Amino acid sequence: MIEKIHIAVDDLSDGKVVQLLQSHRQEMLKHSPPGSVHALDVDAMHAPGLTFWSASVGSAIAACGALKQLSDDHTELKSMKASDEFVGKGIGRALLLHLLSQAKRRGYTRVSLETGTMDAFLPARGLYHSAGFTNCEPFGDYVYDRHSVCMTLVI
Repeated sequence: MIEKIHIAVDDLSDGKVVQLLQSHRQEMLKHSPPGSVHALDVDAMHAPGLTFWSASVGSAIAACGALKQLSDDHTELKSMKASDEFVGKGIGRALLLHLLSQAKRRGYTRVSLETGTMDAFLPARGLYHSAGFTNCEPFGDYVYDRHSVCMTLVI
């Protein structure tokens, strides 16, 4: 576990989070068919109702994540990604707990997400399950896809 993690809203202006998410999108395309990849592209990263946070350790971006407003009481967890050198060091859990706290502070009562069903996504699904997320039906614009699983948490 890394002790000095700084988590803050990120306006994406320095390009570090964008670069991390572009590599994330490329990685997802190795594991999922293109139509089943829901990682944000650069244009979608600036959509209204979307707020990004970055977790940094020193000057390095260790991870990022976002909340996307779906309704007054429902938000989607998007773009959770840890930099390779920080995987397995507690950064993802720290960021997830921070985002859940922010969601609650913003008045949301439900947080949902979509992730992959392949083995490459086992660590992510394990993290979400350990935080209390349970599998659910597709929400928002998602439809049933054997390569995706939707999860939700009432907060």
